[in-house]
Amino acid sequence: MKLIVAGQEAATASEFAELALGIDVELFAGIVGEDDLDRRTRLAVATEVLRDLAPEAARYARALMRNAAERRRVLTWRAA
Repeated sequence: MKLIVAGQEAATASEFAELALGIDVELFAGIVGEDDLDRRTRLAVATEVLRDLAPEAARYARALMRNAAERRRVLTWRAA
């Protein structure tokens, strides 16, 4: 099944979210290896962007943020 939005084919779920909802997944979920300052800066920008999103897109973005935070906690716990 192809996921096509606005004439562009999305190869992954992240690309689909970006095309369909206008959400940059990396902004809300982060990237592997970001340091604490980068994470805090990214989250500050993400919080501002949340205010401008439509309600459904904002719910999805908040879920990305929660899941990313939980994943960081698990990885930190495993490393300890």
